[in-house]
Amino acid sequence: MFRTHQERLPRELALAGITDMAAANRYLTEAYRPAFNIEFMQPAMEEGSAFVAWIGGPLDEVLCERFDRTVGNDNCVSFENLKLQIPADRFRCHYVKAKVTVLRRIDGTLAILHGPRKLADYDPTGHATTSPLKAVA
Repeated sequence: MFRTHQERLPRELALAGITDMAAANRYLTEAYRPAFNIEFMQPAMEEGSAFVAWIGGPLDEVLCERFDRTVGNDNCVSFENLKLQIPADRFRCHYVKAKVTVLRRIDGTLAILHGPRKLADYDPTGHATTSPLKAVA
């Protein structure tokens, strides 16, 4: 707030004779914050909520760590002492030397992406849990 609180609040606490933390917290709740809100709060211009539902993809694939890797000659990706085998799919025979992205989600599960396409999901130990792109027989 551009030094408003830093300069104004200590002076108000001193003026009120407040010297301990409990009294300062009580003063903030009972006097300072209500007066500040009356002075600076503006009513909403329109009725209703401004929040909208998330329409993007799964948040666990947005709120995660991303690591760039190159697929090895064995069609596996090395990631933190794990070998993540890329399953066969209908788009390519193999991904040897392809640039991929490894996602590590908050829960520890992993995924491999090739561009925007997910190749597979893995549990935290590196075992494949799904392969969304099954090979055509």
